[in-house]
Formats: sequence, C-alpha cells, structure tokens
Amino acid sequence: MEKVIGVIFENNKRVYFFSPNDLELSKDQDVIVETEQGLQYGKTVTSIIERNEKCLNLPLKNVLRIATKEDNKKHKYNLNLAKKAIFECEKLIKKYNLNMKILDANFTFDRGQLLFHFLSDSRVDFRNLAKDLAAIFKTRIELRQIGVRDKAKAIGGIGVCGRCLCCSNYLCNFDSVSINMAKNQNLSLNPSKINGACGRLLCCLTYENDVYTEYRKGLPNIGERVKYDGKEGKVVSLDILKRTYTILTEEDEYLTVKVDESTE
Repeated sequence: MEKVIGVIFENNKRVYFFSPNDLELSKDQDVIVETEQGLQYGKTVTSIIERNEKCLNLPLKNVLRIATKEDNKKHKYNLNLAKKAIFECEKLIKKYNLNMKILDANFTFDRGQLLFHFLSDSRVDFRNLAKDLAAIFKTRIELRQIGVRDKAKAIGGIGVCGRCLCCSNYLCNFDSVSINMAKNQNLSLNPSKINGACGRLLCCLTYENDVYTEYRKGLPNIGERVKYDGKEGKVVSLDILKRTYTILTEEDEYLTVKVDESTE
C-alpha cells in the first residue's frame, strides 16, 4: 500500500494522486505539485489515504508545499493571463484562417508552458500560430486537439437521465462504445435516446453490457422462428433480464417462454 493524497486542478475534475512527501496535508488545501508538464497549482480533495500500488501510476510525483498567499496571487494572475491567451490565439486563428476552435488555455504554475485545447474536424497545421504565441507569451506552446467527448467532459452538463454527465463527474477515461451494445440491451436505436450530450453513443451503454451479454445467451433473436410445446411461431419480444421471450404462433396465440424450458 502507498500513502497518497488526491489533487484536482483548475477546470479539471479528474483526481490525480501524489505523494504527500512527508507534509502534513488535509482535504481542501491549496498545494503546489510537480507534474510532467512542470509545477501546477492544485487543490486537495482527500486526506492522506492508502491505495494499492497496482492502482497507481508509479513513481508518484510529489506535493512540494502548501500554497502560500503569494502562490495564490500568482495563480490568479496566471488564470487572467490564460484568458488573454485565448483572445490572442483566436485573433491569430482568424489571421491564418485555420479551421479550429479554442476551448481553453492553461499555464503551468511557473509559466514554463502554455497549453491550448482545441476542436477541429481535420488536421491543422498550426506551426505559425505556435511561433506567434511563443513570441507573445515568451514560453513553450502546446496545442492539443481533442474530440467532442473531451469537450463535453470539460464543459459538463445534464444527461438524458437527468444527472450530471458521467464524463465530467467521475469518469477518468473513455471506454470504447459500440452500437452493438445498444442492440445487445434491446434498446431503441433512436439517436435521441442512445446519444449523449456530445453527440456520441452514451458512455453508460458499457455499464451493464457484460450482464446483458451473459443473460442473453440462449435467447433467440426477434423475428426468429422457433418451436415450443408442439407449436411453431415467430419471436416478437424479449425480456433479457428475466430470460424470457414471447412468440406469436400461427394460431395468433402469444406464448411466453423461459429460456431454460425445452423447445422442440
């Protein structure tokens, strides 16, 4: 087991785990941490806890210190400067007529890097844009293209279920979702029912897919012709969780059959 503390960053609800580095830390403290991109200003969302090493990305980066008033002042300045960076970037995008939409901009705490996230339907040659931004802000520039699912995660919202979007609330990674999952769960293929706020298939289609896959074993497909109790008919509906199906016989009779009942 490894002692860790959970930290989140501005405009990112994902929890990252850091080594407490022998500091006396608690929940809801502003801290300075080291990351692969450089120093970052974050907020603790847990106390010091123990987690299995298998669930962590080792070696852990350290919490360097509890943020001071000066650190907080510098952080607020960085946030305001990032807003200016978005404005300048959008002007340059128009200048170079680039097909891209800037979503956000973030400085590392020491302003050693300025990261932009953007949306685009195609690949973008942003070399001249990056050069101009580097000249303006005197720092290393990174422009990262993301997808519509990432945009929904960043913006947040309410899903068709009436709850906060899973991606912005707690999902750390996006699993692969296929239309076969909706078919497997016998759902209507109406896009308004199975697509999320991002316009892609709902992430929650993956949650129960394994259960439906297991319970569907042995069930016929809708439209399939089967025999039961000496009568032949067509399958017209399924109840996957109850493991039953309904057939319409040639005598216009509806019969409900459990999957473990013998069919002949």
